Amino acid sequence: MTGRDGRTGAGDGGLRPGRVGRVLDTTELTAAVERLADRLRAAPQSRLQRGAAAEGLALARELALRAQRIEEPGREPRLVPDAGVFTVADQVAVTGTDLAEALRTAPSPSRERELDEAVRLVREALERSGL
Repeated sequence: MTGRDGRTGAGDGGLRPGRVGRVLDTTELTAAVERLADRLRAAPQSRLQRGAAAEGLALARELALRAQRIEEPGREPRLVPDAGVFTVADQVAVTGTDLAEALRTAPSPSRERELDEAVRLVREALERSGL
């Protein structure tokens, strides 16, 4: 069953990301990325230095790599720099948004699986960061 928002729902009323026309709904990914970025921005320096920033940077690098593979296949990926603990929230937000946009408009049937994997990565990073 497909709801008005283009998502497909299970019999229990749960909604899963779906396609709206030829565009993939990436709302779940952008919401997860925004949540983690907000938590990183609100975290004290001590928490960031104890590993939350490193976790965020590792995630930002992975999200950027995935977006680059979609947008520029065959090109050598560029690495997100370590610009310090106070910039990692913005790095997560930017790379997550870039990946969401790449997945949203990419013409491949495997993108739904990639979207689910990206959401899982963000949620796991949030859990590991302790935020």
